Amino acid sequence: MDELEFLRGRVYGADHDDPGPRDGRSYVELSGGPLDGLLLDVTDRSEGELRDGVGLPTEIGRYGAGGRAVYAPRDTGGRVFDWRGDVP
Repeated sequence: MDELEFLRGRVYGADHDDPGPRDGRSYVELSGGPLDGLLLDVTDRSEGELRDGVGLPTEIGRYGAGGRAVYAPRDTGGRVFDWRGDVP
C-alpha cells in the first residue's frame, strides 16, 4: 500500500489507532494538496469556516513544520473542500 492509499479515508487529526470516521459526526473530503483524500470533521466548525475555508496545520506541505494547507469549499454546502495552496 502506498502513502496516498494509506491516507485515503482517514480523518485529519485523528489518532493513528482510530483513523476512521465516527457515527454522529459530519465530514467533508479534502481534495488536492498535501492532505488529499483525508476527511475533515466539520461537526463543530463555524458557518464562516464552512463558507470561507480553513488553514490546516501540516508538516507535509510546502512550508514543513509550522505551515498550513488552505482548503475551501468547492461549492456552497459542498461536501468537498479543494486545496487552495500552502501558507507559512
